[in-house]
Amino acid sequence: MQSQWGRAPCQCSRLKVSNRKNCGYLHISRDQCFEKGCCFNSSIPGVPWCFYPLPLQASEPCLPGPDSEQCVMEVSDRKNCGFPGITPKDCASRNCCFSNAVPQVPWCFFPKPVRDCYY
Repeated sequence: MQSQWGRAPCQCSRLKVSNRKNCGYLHISRDQCFEKGCCFNSSIPGVPWCFYPLPLQASEPCLPGPDSEQCVMEVSDRKNCGFPGITPKDCASRNCCFSNAVPQVPWCFFPKPVRDCYY
């Protein structure tokens, strides 16, 4: 579920702190950051507080849809749900997510529950 800011909570909270890329400027407010379509978390000093969100990972139909937050995660967090050469259709039949946008990682991977996601 996307918010009024155009991104889903999992796109912000599942991004590893060490992977944050600055999306703002010095003294940017939370509202200004959200207006840019970015994430904001000022609880950790020494890292960007306004940062780019994770992309919605699934480029093919997944559960329950291609923009499902269940499929949003760092590629390093993917747990393989398929086999080399699996098709998007076969992956979906396993109730898993599919994205072939990044090489050398599982393309068919287990979804994650969204109950741990926040802005």
